[in-house]
Amino acid sequence: MSSSPTPSVTLFDHLLELRDRLLRSVVGVLLVFCCLVYFSQDIYQYVAQPLLATMPEGSQMIATDVASPFFAPFKLTLVLSLFIAMPFVLYQVWSFVAPGLYSSEKRLVAPLMLGSTLLFYSGIAFAYFLVFPVVFAFFTSVAPEGVVIATDISSYLDFILKLFFAFGAAFEIPIAIILMCWTGMTTPDSLREKRAYVVVGAFVIGMLLTPPDIISQTMLAVPMLLLFEIGIIIASFYHKDDEDESTDVREND
Repeated sequence: MSSSPTPSVTLFDHLLELRDRLLRSVVGVLLVFCCLVYFSQDIYQYVAQPLLATMPEGSQMIATDVASPFFAPFKLTLVLSLFIAMPFVLYQVWSFVAPGLYSSEKRLVAPLMLGSTLLFYSGIAFAYFLVFPVVFAFFTSVAPEGVVIATDISSYLDFILKLFFAFGAAFEIPIAIILMCWTGMTTPDSLREKRAYVVVGAFVIGMLLTPPDIISQTMLAVPMLLLFEIGIIIASFYHKDDEDESTDVREND
């Protein structure tokens, strides 16, 4: 008996699967949002706590726009829902690309996706618990005499979201280094030779992504440098294993 031929997968089939994965991701985010939207005011209050704790006694945040008291917590809750649902979204991405990967690629990509999620969360936590109290205390302490500190809730939300994304992206440095070494764009030894340039670049990036004060710039640059070194160490182990596998293949040939 002859086995029936395996049906070929067309581009249209891939597009359909991509659509399904995207829809599942959106539904996952919306489900988390529906669970959190009732607590949107409490969530905003919690996120605003680092600023409120450093403001002078008797001062408070304000809303200069009529709809700000509603839309600012709503926007924050939606972004938080995306953060929380990120593992599920990445799982959908993994399920879509995994069939086209080799087994060696799967062994690398799966831990990288998990690691990138944890690093992004770590960057956000670092910004909230360590950077925000220092930065807001600095800003409130340098306010000119006679100036009443009353931050608009929408402006505050835009400010912290920028810092969240900045620190979350900066904490992805080890993942970027591993991927660059894996794809052959560079090597760990080459990155070590460029360490001096990386130090300067880290402080330049800190200057561009953070408020114009040396404290927050340093608090972003120093973790970036530490993560750079961690990324080189991890990439060195993988690069060595990769070279060993290539040597074994050549010897077997």
